[in-house]
Amino acid sequence: MNKHVRHLLLLLLLTLLLTACQTTANNQQPTTNSPQATTSSLPPPAGDQPTAPSNQPPAASPQLPFDQFLNDSYLKLLRRDPELITELGLDAALGMPGDQLTPISDSYLRETQAQETATLAQLRAYDRASLTPDQQLSYDVYEWYLDDLVRGHEFTYYDYPVTFFLTSVHLDLQQFFTDLHPISSQQDAENYLKRLGQVQTKFDDLLAGLQTREAMGVIPPKFAIQWALPDIRAIAQSSPRSTPFYTALEQKLRVLSSIDPAGQDTLLAAAEQTIASGVIPAYQALLDYMTHLESVATDDDGVWKLPNGDAYYAYTLRHHTTTDLTADQIHQLGLDELERIHAEMRQIFDQLGYPQDETLPQLINRVATDSGFLSGNDIMVAYEALIADAEARVGPAFDLRPTAEVIVIPDPYGGYYIEPAMDGSRPGAFYATASGTEARFGMPTLAYHEAVPGHHFQLAIIQELTNLPAVRQGVRFTANTEGWALYAERLAAELGFYDGDPYGDLGRLQAEAFRAARLVVDTGLHAQGWTFQQAADFMEANTGQPRRMVEGQIARYIVWPGQATAYKIGMNAILANRQAAMDRLGDQFDLKEFHNIILKSGSLPLPIMDRVVQDAITAQLSH
Repeated sequence: MNKHVRHLLLLLLLTLLLTACQTTANNQQPTTNSPQATTSSLPPPAGDQPTAPSNQPPAASPQLPFDQFLNDSYLKLLRRDPELITELGLDAALGMPGDQLTPISDSYLRETQAQETATLAQLRAYDRASLTPDQQLSYDVYEWYLDDLVRGHEFTYYDYPVTFFLTSVHLDLQQFFTDLHPISSQQDAENYLKRLGQVQTKFDDLLAGLQTREAMGVIPPKFAIQWALPDIRAIAQSSPRSTPFYTALEQKLRVLSSIDPAGQDTLLAAAEQTIASGVIPAYQALLDYMTHLESVATDDDGVWKLPNGDAYYAYTLRHHTTTDLTADQIHQLGLDELERIHAEMRQIFDQLGYPQDETLPQLINRVATDSGFLSGNDIMVAYEALIADAEARVGPAFDLRPTAEVIVIPDPYGGYYIEPAMDGSRPGAFYATASGTEARFGMPTLAYHEAVPGHHFQLAIIQELTNLPAVRQGVRFTANTEGWALYAERLAAELGFYDGDPYGDLGRLQAEAFRAARLVVDTGLHAQGWTFQQAADFMEANTGQPRRMVEGQIARYIVWPGQATAYKIGMNAILANRQAAMDRLGDQFDLKEFHNIILKSGSLPLPIMDRVVQDAITAQLSH
């Protein structure tokens, strides 16, 4: 299927979804195959202000047919995040103007939460037993998703919205303008300018949220603030034309033939004025407040220091792993997994003739030296070659592939993936570290994790599954998505990608040890009172990663609690399901079909994924 056909299918899907969400102006019944169709009791989906949930029982209002409710209610929630809609390339399809930033004021957050609570109540008013099996699965996924959101309302102000990491509002916003905002027309450019004019308001709301957190005692550890200050200061003290907000717009406009040079200059002059009058002052105000926070912050790292911090951490673990595993159970799982992985690494070290009395960091240093290093553009070229090779070799495991392309983009930080825009305007992107040098032995595993057959395979495929309800195309569960990507690393080894490359295989095992160590370190920091130094020492000793990288990772776990535990738990769940399928099906087991079951279901909470796989096995055995 070529990309143009894919785009037409995606737009057809979105048109159908939107049609299902609308009622006619003269109160006619919505078009549906269900005899139970009634006029929607939900507020109009586009452009309305969210209202508090009604005090009346949800069942008191006429119900939409279930499939229509799924799409109507989810798209209504999705419209609360106009930045995400633009990132996905859905502005036109969803009837959005594409000129708004996503508000983060307290009132807007509370309105969104009220909508989430009301939607969950409306969902639970449906009789699940009367639904078809596919509808029941969608019901369960949507209920888990909404219930998790509602559980999180208690902890609205427990996160750290300004740090050095990509989850930070200012860094996320910068990437939105520089990488994700389209500039392919005059209207796009005008939308860009209008959004630039909203940065100051967004930062005002950000500062209000930071003040609320400070009053609650939710203050990042001192190091996290200190690491964030240079990026904030760089823009706060810049001239408008040297900011990335200006340079990104200029670069995109200069290659746009539909706007003449005079028109481009006019747009750039407007951008310069807006950046000078709004964006830079916003960064200056943020710099002042973060400098203040630095003066009152402590060196305590874990969320145990926060009011009701234990409950918050338990929530984050459940949110990311989609399981009820406790911090102690996750901690022990990490220790057990490290013991197994280290034994596998030792076998390859012995094959290479490496000394048995050296520490893991010493042994990994030998691997890095022996495998060689790359730098500059050679890193990007090597990643592109690895991805192309993987695409050519995954055939034995997959008969389902994404049609969207994946490209490699150099980045100062790197090591992450952003899925394609659904309208086809932007391919999937693997952001790879482009600074300094990179050891060859770890590069294959990272390429397989982020691109093929990892994140790009799974997430682009889910986007293209036109039979799934919108909610199951759009919702992502960390354990499922990160678990798949880590499983992809292991699958690459099973498919022979590392044959004849012991260094690359050690890179894979080191990456798996890294994810296992995360289980120990994350829970150690947030549930057992570990210090930064203690966590860094443990991870360095058990993964062999360079100290500087280790410290950066420990800092990440501190400002994003629980997220790093999802990878290994998700991988283990996929492997356990595969083993169960192999055991029960015997000669009937088909690896391609197993992967189809996982991928075609969309991103699922792990307990629901377990049930889907087991039901598929039972159905196959019954034939």
